[in-house]
Amino acid sequence: MALNLSRIKAERIACGKTQKEIAREMGLTRSAYAKRENGLVSIGADELEQISQVLEIPKEKMYIFFTDNVPKRERQLI
Repeated sequence: MALNLSRIKAERIACGKTQKEIAREMGLTRSAYAKRENGLVSIGADELEQISQVLEIPKEKMYIFFTDNVPKRERQLI
């Protein structure tokens, strides 16, 4: 199953949050967060949970970030 990085970005934008705001709440720099959102650095399970909390997405709905049908350049295997 692949992590859909585009969905993470879309949910962030839909919540009206910037990369800087998400990064601050996660204890990261904006650059470090951007690398994760853009697939340059892997997002771990703990970080995905943090992102979900910041975006106010309940744990039961974290499945929205996973899919089997994501273009290769936009996925990260978990």
